[in-house]
Amino acid sequence: MSRPTIPPTGREVVFDESEIIVSKTDLRGIILYANDVFQRVAGYTEAELLGQPHNVIRHPDMPRCVFKLLWDTIEAGEEIFAYVINQAKNGDHYWVYAHVTPSYDESGQHVGYHSNRRVPNADALPKVKALYAQLLAEEKRHANAQQGMDAAFQMLCNQLKSANVDYGQFVFSLSEHTRLATSV
Repeated sequence: MSRPTIPPTGREVVFDESEIIVSKTDLRGIILYANDVFQRVAGYTEAELLGQPHNVIRHPDMPRCVFKLLWDTIEAGEEIFAYVINQAKNGDHYWVYAHVTPSYDESGQHVGYHSNRRVPNADALPKVKALYAQLLAEEKRHANAQQGMDAAFQMLCNQLKSANVDYGQFVFSLSEHTRLATSV
């Protein structure tokens, strides 16, 4: 399915705190599994999602540099937690607190990725939105998309370094309401 560019509606879709959005992909990010919550919140049927790149739900306000960090982390065999804004099929958006991990087969071979997404901490979202707006502005400041992503990635790394935290610590600090939440 080649998804046409759908402009964001500005309407937010919410899901219950007891629900978990789950998906599994292959090594290239092609969706192999999408649970009912994922389908309902994103507005796609299972048939529309399976076999599609996971970025079918990418929202234009989500900085590419955060996805670079995510992919660098999971391709290295590590897990990552991240705040992500996604776009539903109709242009609505929904925020998630994502936990993405590599998946392995019975023989220990890396075969794909597994993502659980929960309702994000509402108190954290203003900080996340402010950071993502800065990163997105930096990405858009460059005519070349790769250079923009690289510059925003460096900006993110510099901010984290100046706060003396890595991205995981930053994300956890937002979730735990600690002092770190205001340092980036």
